[in-house]
Amino acid sequence: MADKKGDQVTSDINFIKTPAAKPAEFETGEDCGIALTNSPAIHNAPLPADGPGSESFSNILLGIAIIAPPAFLTYLLGLGWKTFLFFAILLVLPILVVFWTWSSTFSPRTNEKVKLPGRPVEHYLTFKREEDKAKWHGKNKVPLQTFAELYLDGVVEFNGDLLEILEYRHDWANFSFTLDLFKFIVFTFFVDVIFHTKAQDEEQIRPNYDSGNDHYAWFLGPRMIYTSGVISDTEKEESLEELQDNKMAVVCEKIELKEGETMLDIGCGWGTLARFASKNYGAKVTGVTIAENQTIWGNDALKNAGISEEQSRILCMDYRDIPNTKFDKITQLEMGEHVGIRKLTRFFRQCYDMLNDDGAMYVQLSGLRQAWQYEDFIWGLYLNKYIFRGADASTPLWYYVKCLEQAGFEIKGIDTVGVHYSGTLWRWYRNWVGNVEAINAKYGPRWYRIWELFLGWSVIASREGMATCYQMVVVKNLNSTHRVNGISSQFGLAGALAASKKAGKSQLAA
Repeated sequence: MADKKGDQVTSDINFIKTPAAKPAEFETGEDCGIALTNSPAIHNAPLPADGPGSESFSNILLGIAIIAPPAFLTYLLGLGWKTFLFFAILLVLPILVVFWTWSSTFSPRTNEKVKLPGRPVEHYLTFKREEDKAKWHGKNKVPLQTFAELYLDGVVEFNGDLLEILEYRHDWANFSFTLDLFKFIVFTFFVDVIFHTKAQDEEQIRPNYDSGNDHYAWFLGPRMIYTSGVISDTEKEESLEELQDNKMAVVCEKIELKEGETMLDIGCGWGTLARFASKNYGAKVTGVTIAENQTIWGNDALKNAGISEEQSRILCMDYRDIPNTKFDKITQLEMGEHVGIRKLTRFFRQCYDMLNDDGAMYVQLSGLRQAWQYEDFIWGLYLNKYIFRGADASTPLWYYVKCLEQAGFEIKGIDTVGVHYSGTLWRWYRNWVGNVEAINAKYGPRWYRIWELFLGWSVIASREGMATCYQMVVVKNLNSTHRVNGISSQFGLAGALAASKKAGKSQLAA
């Protein structure tokens, strides 16, 4: 049985890696109009269509739409600029709603390189309510955001495996913004972005990560790592555990972690990187997480691995409360999303003050593409609403670089690992689907569907570029920084992993 103190339930959970069932009619991409090849590491999209987005969006038209109505009303009333300003403030929100609804509904696809099969909606979906059947059938596509809510409510089903049919979403869904979407943006998302307080983090993050380690173990597997792994061989299907060991080896090599060095892992999750760095590299690691269950689980794992508390430990602590102690190395893997866009520079400066002048910091952050499509926003807001509530720091790469440089850092290297994330998510998705009965029994079908849709949709999002992930290594931008000493570790992913394997440090011992 599980250790109740640590809620460590991995002994009771089957980490199933069964490929999802594939309906025969969705197996090939013969209707795409392009040739496709697949790798055992991850499958390509059978219908890699581009939807409408920034290519057809006009900021000039948006500006005219915002200015013209209040200007016209002011002119009719024969009044001055104060009246114009009043109408502009009064009308800006409804104008934005109308404009984005119109543009997301009627904009053309980014390109027509991929031919859509043109099958009826009911080929892919089965609606259970008559009113829904009447709305969405034949060529009448369902808004994707509306579909997501209906699916969570259990009133629509996929005619086959979720991931396989999502691959064909351009054929049965549209990407129109809906009223419910705007309500969430205005009354929830913007509030989270503007304030993003410590109390908000505790309210939103603790219930999520302290909901039970079994929930995460059902898809993360025994490593319990909630970030992207790294694919090292595209000619074979590496296990989830191999991908995660690859990633931890890359992290340690890129920061040139050495025996006896002190390392701070902010947002350490269940502490697996802390254990890997302690065991394989002999580092003295302090992991910090806000979740109590993660703290207990991580410290138990360190103890079971024979790592003393004097060497390494996991602390249950908010990042704002970390004492200003100096460390040789700092790592933060997708921690910044919980800091918030507005506070990133301040957070990076806090890290700067805790890092020794000759140290290095590893930053991993989720990112969004600058050349966006409307689906990108729909997917991102679904995640913010149901999965990562309060996590608002996903931006294009340039913003992260700006924040790091403003905090006093110099960029040493950047890798984009979106496709690696897709391969990781694909394995998470299969684990989750393989544990459906146990999940439904404990958490219920709605909870299962929320995460099933998140994992399946995210496999596609990170593979097709609507979202990605950046791994950045930074050093202090000081005249005294010995930059030449860092040349030998200016690795790409493959070089870092090769160095770890050569040193015999690339696998986490059982």
